[in-house]
Amino acid sequence: MSQRFIIEMGQGNDLHGRDYTKAAARAIEDAIRHSSIPLFPALGVAHTEMEVRVTVGAQVPEAVDTEALKAGLPRGRVSVTVTHGGLDITNPDSGEVTVVATAAVEAFLDPALVREAAQKA
Repeated sequence: MSQRFIIEMGQGNDLHGRDYTKAAARAIEDAIRHSSIPLFPALGVAHTEMEVRVTVGAQVPEAVDTEALKAGLPRGRVSVTVTHGGLDITNPDSGEVTVVATAAVEAFLDPALVREAAQKA
């Protein structure tokens, strides 16, 4: 059983292309941009032991390419779920739509693995 040890939230947008995947990727980048997890080198735990769960909110969930988002995450076993959320904002003068997506990035580890690594360290 894994336990969550980090959660980060972010927001991203696509101003002109109405590209929901681009907005979602930017939201994920925003969420992880300021994160550093020194636990792995400190305990000698491989990043592959980490489960990463990403939840994205977008107005058109089916327009988000989850495989592209997975490929953009640097570490761990990644899963991406997209749900209805975010915003579509229409410019009243031009009719152009700005897409806003939100993301929550959670990281999980098996507590027994962490205890075992800590005892060895």
